[in-house]
Amino acid sequence: MSDPQIDPAGNTQQFRAFAQRKEPEAAPQKRSPAVPIAVAVAVLVVAAIAAYLIL
Repeated sequence: MSDPQIDPAGNTQQFRAFAQRKEPEAAPQKRSPAVPIAVAVAVLVVAAIAAYLIL
């Protein structure tokens, strides 16, 4: 059962204040060009090995 000493309106007000609070937006993260380059190199190596094995 509910506790008569807890004010549910106070909890609702606290929740609304929390939900409506605006936090500063994080700056978008910049991607490192090393990751796409490494993936491209790996794809080329696999393609070269596959082409060598096929021929």
